Amino acid sequence: MSTTFYEQLLHEAFRTEAEVAQYLSAADLAAYKTFEQAGKADIAFRFERVRLAVAMSILKLLADLGDHEESRKVMDVMHRALKAKSVNEIDAVITKDAKLFEKLYTNLYVNEDGELLLGLFERTLDADTKALMEEVIQETLRVARELDFSHHDEDDEEDEAQADL
Repeated sequence: MSTTFYEQLLHEAFRTEAEVAQYLSAADLAAYKTFEQAGKADIAFRFERVRLAVAMSILKLLADLGDHEESRKVMDVMHRALKAKSVNEIDAVITKDAKLFEKLYTNLYVNEDGELLLGLFERTLDADTKALMEEVIQETLRVARELDFSHHDEDDEEDEAQADL
């Protein structure tokens, strides 16, 4: 059942085929299932891949909610880390761009929804068990479905109206 919530969250965050193609490989989409089937020697790495994909999804939601550039930059770090082949490689990618994580919270104005997403992002990074990760995934999925992204629709309509002139 958790695999389904994980996949639903990814599709809720990456809503278009172009976004899925840009950010998510087949391995990323199947990361939770791979984690559940992982042997002892591989479980830490598989868990980290799930954590990265969930964190990236949350940052995508935050970026879309407020067109927040710092969120997009950290999301890109997560995306690069997803391509790593080991926990050590993941750590190296994250460590290299640690300053971007600090900037994520600097001079950041967010509304209640943004604060909620940042809280979920932090909980994702802190989650160290399957049960905690499942809680974050389910709560993020619930929140993602309740978010109002209609300002993007309004922006698209304004762009189209300008193009018609």
